Amino acid sequence: MSKIKFGIIGLGGISQLIHLPDLFRNKEVEITAIADINKNALLEVASKFKVNHAFTDYHKMLEQVEIDAVIIATPTKSHMQIALDCLNAGKHILVEKPLARTIEEAQKIADTAKEKGLIAMVGMNMRYRPDIMLLKGIINSGELGDPFFVKCSWFKSQSSSAKWFTKKDESGGGVIFDLGIVLLDVALWFLNFPEILSVSTHNFFINTKNVEDSSVSMIRAKSNSMIYLESSWAIASQKNTFDLEIYCTKGNALINPLRIIKNIDGQDVELKPMLNDNRKAHLEKSYQNELNHFIGAIKGLNPVLSSAEDSVARLKIIQNMYLSASTRKEVLV
Repeated sequence: MSKIKFGIIGLGGISQLIHLPDLFRNKEVEITAIADINKNALLEVASKFKVNHAFTDYHKMLEQVEIDAVIIATPTKSHMQIALDCLNAGKHILVEKPLARTIEEAQKIADTAKEKGLIAMVGMNMRYRPDIMLLKGIINSGELGDPFFVKCSWFKSQSSSAKWFTKKDESGGGVIFDLGIVLLDVALWFLNFPEILSVSTHNFFINTKNVEDSSVSMIRAKSNSMIYLESSWAIASQKNTFDLEIYCTKGNALINPLRIIKNIDGQDVELKPMLNDNRKAHLEKSYQNELNHFIGAIKGLNPVLSSAEDSVARLKIIQNMYLSASTRKEVLV
């Protein structure tokens, strides 16, 4: 199969620091075209990554250049329309999280992808971190028994300083849409996506007014498993603190650092997996693995993880998180 021709819409930090370098180094693809309303960014990126086609109007890119897939890395309010335009033009899409601001917007993208027979994948790179992938493999093996409780937290500065990022009508939400949605996705993945029973959330507006900058949630599943989530842009901590703990019937697994604790004959024994615990390297590799997964799905080599349809289900839970926070009550799903 010839190289997959990629276009990128949106040349912000995530594209320039992650997607473009990863695409440029990947021998299975070529960066055919880029689009952004910022002419200076277009010229700089086109020169740096040797891209022949650059557009300030993504519609022209879709009309004039032959491409197979598009990475969408624009403000969330524009995701639905750009995604629909790409799908209707016959392009596979990888959309940076969150997929959309609302369930309705996400459902339109998922339905269109299904109708057109195209891949619509959402960028949930945490699933592709080498340490988290190893952890998932160990738990799937049954060595630690059945997972029943996932506790995870992420404290860091907001992912964008742009004004739209803290306007609910443009972003969809605050720290839940930035960090919480990633934690929720990973936690549900480790529990094999149980049916949710109830959600209880408390949001805080410490340094923000329009969207929450800190959030705590307890999510109960009908299977009797449970998820505890904490996310914050405001809580004083290290610059970027990400923690993940999975508790199972025969042991526990933890990230940052990676640790496996197994109960053997009534004694807790710590096992040390052979994996470099370089967090920066894990993060960089997660995006490379995510891209390779998307390429594999396009080629029909693997199913799609974190599809648009999956994202609809996540947004339904998030909608109930906001409902719980606003009513200050546990919400039965």
